[in-house]
Amino acid sequence: MNSWFKKSLAFVAVSAIIITGCGKNDVVSTNVANNASTPKETTQSEQKLKVVTSFYPMYEFSKQVAGDHAEVVLLVPAGTEPHDWEPSAKDMALVSDADIFVYNGIVEEWAAKAIESASNEKRIVIEASHGIDLMEGEAHAHDHGEGEAHEHEEGEVHAEEGAHEHEEGEVHAEEEAHDHGNGLDPHVWLSPVLAQKEVTAILEGFVKADPANEEDYKKNAAVYIAQLQQLDEEFKMGLKDIKTKDFVTQHAAFGYLAKEYHLTQVAISGLSPEQEPSPDEMVGIVKFAKEHNVTTIFFETLADPKVAETIAKEIGATTDVLNPLEGLTKEETQNNMDYISVMKKNLEALVKALNE
Repeated sequence: MNSWFKKSLAFVAVSAIIITGCGKNDVVSTNVANNASTPKETTQSEQKLKVVTSFYPMYEFSKQVAGDHAEVVLLVPAGTEPHDWEPSAKDMALVSDADIFVYNGIVEEWAAKAIESASNEKRIVIEASHGIDLMEGEAHAHDHGEGEAHEHEEGEVHAEEGAHEHEEGEVHAEEEAHDHGNGLDPHVWLSPVLAQKEVTAILEGFVKADPANEEDYKKNAAVYIAQLQQLDEEFKMGLKDIKTKDFVTQHAAFGYLAKEYHLTQVAISGLSPEQEPSPDEMVGIVKFAKEHNVTTIFFETLADPKVAETIAKEIGATTDVLNPLEGLTKEETQNNMDYISVMKKNLEALVKALNE
């Protein structure tokens, strides 16, 4: 009896040790697995560039270049007109923490102060319009598309060579931002040709920030630039044999597009859609529209169309959307629209209006 009891105790003890041992092994195994996966995820996250962009075109162009190598953030939210937008403290923190900050120039009047305040010596700052010949804008532009361009800087856009380099690697854009006069037209992204130059500028900044992935960035940029070149061809063909070259639009956003395709832009307001024409200017626009048989008055999705509708009613014209792509509406975002698809809609609207 005692012998059996001792054997039983021994069996239970051994079983307990085995069970306990198995339990410990399971826990250790799980912890090892977790510890192994966590650093891997962190490493992958750390390898991605943190890219902050000002408004929609800069966001889209940056995403196209970045591919899978960056987390790209858009500051100006969908449905917001960017001309008078100001960054919050949270936005400034994003700019401060970014590996790359991309902005167009002129539109973002807040950018120079943000770059200076949200300092980061290792951050690359890309002013995408740097190096592009900027046209003079007019308060209420009657831009015939053939005017002389204002020379902004010579040469192509270079994130490394063309911009000022900060002491420890930051391509600094504060001085370039101050060089921009209020009268210069910032809407270069609306020309598919100039959009290619902005993509090239962004590419060069990405390569400087992350040379290890240079080939991927170059491939991504080449693919997107090819799409922009195709878009340019579509604009050339679509606008080749139009009946009239005159179009009236809500604000003076389409000067570069007009110049590229030999059109005449007559803008109701100035470089910002918030500017409104005086009574005399309204009379002048109505007179121009009647004399040139303008049948469509273009308005925008992010600005009040009231003045455009008033002019259309005065001359018996219809209205239609010509999108300056300063931001997508929430509906456009939900419908997965992007720069190229919106620009194609702009082309369709122009072709229709200029052939009536």
